[in-house]
Amino acid sequence: MRLMLYVLLALGAAALILSLLSWLAERSLERFAAAYIVDDPARLPDVEVALVLGAAPIGPEGGPNRYFEYRLDAAAALYKAGKVKFLLVSGDNRRPDYDEPTAMRAGLIKRGVPAEAIYRDFAGVRTRDSILRAEMVFGQKRVVIVSQRFHLTRAIFLAREEGIEAWGFESRDVARAYSLLTELRRYPSALRAYWDVWFDTPPKHGGPKIVIGRDPAN
Repeated sequence: MRLMLYVLLALGAAALILSLLSWLAERSLERFAAAYIVDDPARLPDVEVALVLGAAPIGPEGGPNRYFEYRLDAAAALYKAGKVKFLLVSGDNRRPDYDEPTAMRAGLIKRGVPAEAIYRDFAGVRTRDSILRAEMVFGQKRVVIVSQRFHLTRAIFLAREEGIEAWGFESRDVARAYSLLTELRRYPSALRAYWDVWFDTPPKHGGPKIVIGRDPAN
């Protein structure tokens, strides 16, 4: 009985420490990235490509995912403002019946972005993968990243730690989060971002080089 109590206390202490480290990591990322994130296209440098980070097209309520829709709104606005020439939409396509990049492309076309300006990365299974593949596969060293602010802080950190000049264009946030999990996951994700940088975690997938602006949009 006493041993079990010690085990429970140790597990509780470990969980508390992990939670504190995750919170500190998230706060640190916010401070690091704050200077690079804007919500006005006029405050961004002119670059060739914006990296639009993926999300599930359908939300847990069964309708359109507002995180997804707001990112596309922001990406289309950025393109129409003339700040970028191409959009690289990066998301998950691990299953034949689930295709974030194609859904993003369709949504952007509906918003008036020409198809030839949209490139798809089908292996952006994590934020780090999207960042690394933007450089390794698509050859980008300067990008504007499009997502909600809580996501951009992590993405900017991951990009700049890899030597990529990255700025963030903040899309509208969701006023009422779909779930507590959506709100809380940013904290362990922040801690994992540090882990990935420290241990140089590679992307899950490679692929042939694609030259944006020269090779045809996929």
